[in-house]
This record gives sequence, C-alpha cells and structure tokens, in this order.
Amino acid sequence: MPSNVHALATKVWNYHHLNHTLFPSDCIFVLCSNDIRVAEHAAKLFLDGFAPYIVFSGGEGELTRGMFKGSEAEAFAEVALDMGVPEQAILVEPQSTNTGENVQFTRALLETKGLNPKSLIIVQKPFMERRAYATFQQNWPGKKVAVTSPKIDFDEYPNETLSYSDMINVMLGDLQRIKVYPTYGYSVEQEIPDEVWQAFEQLVELGFREHLLA
Repeated sequence: MPSNVHALATKVWNYHHLNHTLFPSDCIFVLCSNDIRVAEHAAKLFLDGFAPYIVFSGGEGELTRGMFKGSEAEAFAEVALDMGVPEQAILVEPQSTNTGENVQFTRALLETKGLNPKSLIIVQKPFMERRAYATFQQNWPGKKVAVTSPKIDFDEYPNETLSYSDMINVMLGDLQRIKVYPTYGYSVEQEIPDEVWQAFEQLVELGFREHLLA
C-alpha cells in the first residue's frame, strides 16, 4: 500500500474507534457481518461475564451474500456455540439488512421476550464502531451503552475475506453516512474533525468510492 494511502486510511480508522471502557451489562448486542472475529470477540465477552445473554443481529448483506449457509446472525451464533456459549444465552435476529434495522429489529425481538436491557455492550467491526453508536442512539435512546470491537491493528485486520481495499472503501462509506445520515433521522450527529474529513476526500479522489452513497 502506498504510504500516503496508508497514512490517510489510518487517520479514518482511528476516528471510527470510540475507545469505550466496558462495564458489566444486561446484554451483548452483536452487529453481524462478514467477519467472524466479531463473533469470537462477543463470545469472549460473554464467557468473561460481561452480560447474561448475547443477541446476534444480521440477515444477509452486500458483502455476505452466499457466504454463509444461512444468515449472518445464525453463522455468528454457531461460532459462539462452538466457543462454549450456552444455547439458552443466545438470541438470533436474522432479518436485518442495515445498521438501523439491526437496532430496530433487535429491540422488537427483545420486547417479545419480555426483555428491556438498561445497559448494552455493542460489538462491531473496528472501523464501524462510531456509526453503530450513532445509529443506536437514534433508534434506541436512553440506554447505557459501550461499543467494542476485536482488538486488532489496522495493518493486521485484512484477511482472506476482507482486503485492504475493501476495508478502506467500507470505512469511507461509513464516514460519509456518519456525516449525512443525521439529516435523514437515521443517526445522531457525530463531530468529524477537519483532518479526518480531508483524509476522506483525498482517499475518494484516489478512487476509493465503492461504498459511497450515490
């Protein structure tokens, strides 16, 4: 990767991290995706006693179409089961196709189970932490929330299912949505430092446009 691209992408990557301190919570809420390391991180949090149950939320998205036998949530739940999370501690929401639906459908699922968590740990990919937080606050306000992700550095995150290029494209798409979506009522506003937005614009000029809004 060219050094200028690396420097710009790292700046955006760091912005997406919230660096929240975790606390014992009522629920671990997992936004599923193509990266099962998120499922592994959530399962470890459960096994470490951070919450009494986990909700895996996710249907099939653009990056996971045909990747799993069923939904993202079902695939993530299988990972947690294999790691020792009891089946009775797992809830699955397999229909959502975007972050807003992740929150809305999970909220509805928990209500049908008579559950009303006052505090939640949201588990997401590192470069999607901030958007998950902003979307959650819009769709389910009034909760005590911390966001976390697998503790993997930028240079170590790409793997056989997620290339550097894919990661940068998705990061930029999420940053654009963080800026634009509050005007549509999809998420709460987040401050974006000038240097971060300038990095976004430079990366877009370099061709990273695949996940931008039309």
